[in-house]
Amino acid sequence: MKKIVTCAAVFVLFFATALRAQDITGTWQGTLQAAKDTRLILKVSKADKGALKGVLVYVDQNGQSYPVSPVTLQGATFKFSLLDAVNYAGKLSADGNIIAGTWSSPTNSWPLNFARPTKETEWTIAKPPAPMADDAVFDVATIKPATPGSTVHSYGFRGNDPFAFNRSLIGLLEWAYILQAHQIIGAPSWAETDKYDLRGKTEAAGRASDQQLKMMLRKLLEERFKLKCHWDKKELPVYELVIGKDGPKLTKSETIGDQHGFGGGLGHRTYTNYAMQNLCDALGRSFLAKPVIDKTGLKDRYDFTVNWTPDEFQYSVMGIPAPPPSDSADAPPGLFTAIQQQLGLKIEQGRDLVDVLVIDHVEKPSEN
Repeated sequence: MKKIVTCAAVFVLFFATALRAQDITGTWQGTLQAAKDTRLILKVSKADKGALKGVLVYVDQNGQSYPVSPVTLQGATFKFSLLDAVNYAGKLSADGNIIAGTWSSPTNSWPLNFARPTKETEWTIAKPPAPMADDAVFDVATIKPATPGSTVHSYGFRGNDPFAFNRSLIGLLEWAYILQAHQIIGAPSWAETDKYDLRGKTEAAGRASDQQLKMMLRKLLEERFKLKCHWDKKELPVYELVIGKDGPKLTKSETIGDQHGFGGGLGHRTYTNYAMQNLCDALGRSFLAKPVIDKTGLKDRYDFTVNWTPDEFQYSVMGIPAPPPSDSADAPPGLFTAIQQQLGLKIEQGRDLVDVLVIDHVEKPSEN
């Protein structure tokens, strides 16, 4: 009898240990051993219906964080993806305290092991930099004609520094003023046909907010294109973003500040630290033919992913030939349905007074 009890106790102990070993939730930290060592903190927690979710924090980059998705643990194999550009795969140790794995990009891979920190070994996340001065400008900037025939077009900010490739003045105004082309009135024909490359750099210390960067970009365009303009209102057909009948399905972001971004391609986007107004701006500029008005009433910033099947208009906006329609039963829904099913939001048609930018004067930029 004593032997049976002892065996049972051993079995219970083994079973409990196995359960602990399979619990991946909690905080992990590890150093990515690439060209430059990068310290990373991984926070794994439970999402709805027992699924896993995670946030990756760059310790030495002011605590910049990104959601990782999907996060899976099958047996001892742990995996996650970051912005559709990086995949991680590792093995969880028997005691559940170490993950030994590999961080893989499309062109390379590096070892990356995670460990559960103790109070003595846990890393301190660097504080974010102080805000940039309100009167900051781009100290160096070039705007020159794009390479003729170029099909590459992109724009954005690297830190505080703007870049744009193969963008028309209309495209630059859409970016700087957060508008769609039909909200820009009175521009000459060349403002849509002539394409430019733009680069800027600021030496000012601190971190600029998203709104501050847009204001700095507007000043640059006003200076180089001799732009004079004013705001007006015009009633236009719009889309309205509202909360669906079952409520929002969004994860509040843990990112510090208002810097936001996305990863992925047409049909699959992972958004980081997005306010609803940011989402409306992105939908209106990139995927829909009308402005999108935020009517959700949601004030926080969120991390989320959208998978959808693009339509011909969305392919044309991105300059990509539309493929033949898919008859696969696994094909994701269209954008409107995907927004409703995956985010718990809904896009409805409406009319509203919308801001329009009226061009009073503009000139082609001089060579610089």
